[in-house]
Amino acid sequence: MSQARFHRPTFIFVATILSVVATISVVAAPVAAQEKRPTRPNVLLIYTDAQGSVDLNCYGAQDLATPHLDALAARGVRFTQMYAPSAICSASRAGLLTGRFPARSGVPGNVSSQKGRPGMPAEQVTMAEMFQAAGYATAHVGKWHLGFTPETMPNGQGFEQSFGHMGGCIDNYSHFFYWNGPNRHDLWRNGQEIWEDGKFFPDLMVRECSHFLETRAAGKRPFFLYWAINVPHYPLQATKRWRKHYEKLASPRREYAAFVSTMDERIGQVLAKLDSLGLRENTIVVFQSDHGHSTEERTFFGGGNAGPYRGAEACLFEGGLRIPSIAAFPHVIPAGEVRDQWATGCDWLPTLAKLCRVALPQRTLDGKELTAVLKSSAAPSPHQRFYWRLGVGAKAQWVVREGDWKLLGNPRDTSAPRNSPKLGVRFLVNLQTDIGETKNVAAQHPEVLARLENLQQEFEASIASK
Repeated sequence: MSQARFHRPTFIFVATILSVVATISVVAAPVAAQEKRPTRPNVLLIYTDAQGSVDLNCYGAQDLATPHLDALAARGVRFTQMYAPSAICSASRAGLLTGRFPARSGVPGNVSSQKGRPGMPAEQVTMAEMFQAAGYATAHVGKWHLGFTPETMPNGQGFEQSFGHMGGCIDNYSHFFYWNGPNRHDLWRNGQEIWEDGKFFPDLMVRECSHFLETRAAGKRPFFLYWAINVPHYPLQATKRWRKHYEKLASPRREYAAFVSTMDERIGQVLAKLDSLGLRENTIVVFQSDHGHSTEERTFFGGGNAGPYRGAEACLFEGGLRIPSIAAFPHVIPAGEVRDQWATGCDWLPTLAKLCRVALPQRTLDGKELTAVLKSSAAPSPHQRFYWRLGVGAKAQWVVREGDWKLLGNPRDTSAPRNSPKLGVRFLVNLQTDIGETKNVAAQHPEVLARLENLQQEFEASIASK
């Protein structure tokens, strides 16, 4: 993408002076090392796939071994009220990478996993393009699921390097997409198909992340690495070590838990690489799931845990949207703290731009920057209202949240038995008094219902106009 989309920041001269002062003040460090160190922070953004709301030990899971992510939480801030941009894969990724409602970014639902099919419109400005325009080295590793044409694949959306699969999921050993025919191979490097027959894809991702970090450790450019892990999304192909560890756990939790720990172990390997290369001190690490756990047949109809929350992937109850999220940055983000403020995955684009002193795209953003929240548990949430829409047309699911009030339109509960009673077209809840979203109080609060319905129309009008 052209850098013409961005206005050059007016603080370049001031930032340069501050950078020089900071360099001079660190008198104990060798001059050569200071010359090589980027003046702006690096970013490692880890986005997992279909990980349940409380599926880490540090979130209260008593039956999971997740020592590396627990350690990351101990070094940073853990969110208890972080919301995914959407409850489905493509839309969530679009919201994360553009800082916009997925519907505003042109991805209200999942895009095709078939080669030659477009996805997120190329005119959208991604986080990678934002960082690239600021001089960062940019890389994508893992799952994409935002388009399968040259202009909508990672290299067309601001990533200088890309390794992974373009569709929604793959077998982790053959790297084939099996879930509608014809079966097709899906492994790519910089837009070119490659073959790594029989090699475990999570290990390949660790290899690629490690190699990228090694090349950046010796360079002067800061980096933005988007590691979109395809785990614990089905197929649940854990390693032998973790299958053995969980062999006495009941299915489907057994299969799911083994894959979560397989993922945690690989994340630990990449974080260890950061440490060994001396990059941790100047790297912002953000970890987050893209949405709640799956209850599809291919994942044994469950396995994940939403804790006290109702719902799962593909629905807009809390269990579909509220996800684990951790951020760490030494000496900037406090260590071992918890944040209960309301935040969303769309917020990471403006937040990382602020922390890295990078210019924002000149367009409507729905995310709000979280730097005050990251630094203080007393800071207010930047959100009073937010909007989610999953799908298109009159039957699309949608949610308006205003304060503690939450209104669901055309609600679905993907965690409920298939023969459960229908929920109607409107479901109103106050999260302060009913976190489990157990009772529809729309009839008791008609004035709230009307106000939130009007807000929904305003949100839709803003999406249509911009």
